[in-house]
Amino acid sequence: MSKVSYLSTGRRKNAIARVTIEKGSGKLIINDKTVNEYFGGLERNKRVVMKPFEVWKGAKGYDFFVNVSGGGISGQAGAVSHALSRTILSIDETAKASLRKEGLLTRDSRMVERKKPGRPKARKRFQFSKR
Repeated sequence: MSKVSYLSTGRRKNAIARVTIEKGSGKLIINDKTVNEYFGGLERNKRVVMKPFEVWKGAKGYDFFVNVSGGGISGQAGAVSHALSRTILSIDETAKASLRKEGLLTRDSRMVERKKPGRPKARKRFQFSKR
């Protein structure tokens, strides 16, 4: 099998996902595992990852190979979804409107807020005592 030259990157929180594709039967492999093996019993994360394929129906002709690292399991699911959406866009420009409508092409820019000095966490304060 020869790899197709489409390569996309998706990000969410501290997770980064990279996707390469080949002509094939429509399988999705994440870090050498299937979606069910990688995300286990976390149905919400499986739905997030599979959302681009629900919007775009042309996935049967390609095999998607995803390498994801960094962050937690939820951030990785968002990064994979973002990368898959960008890959689909590079394959099929006509899917742009439907992917955009579902919010799959927008990078979720929310990050962890930094810890401030004089506080135990980013927003939490030490207990206040009047006396």
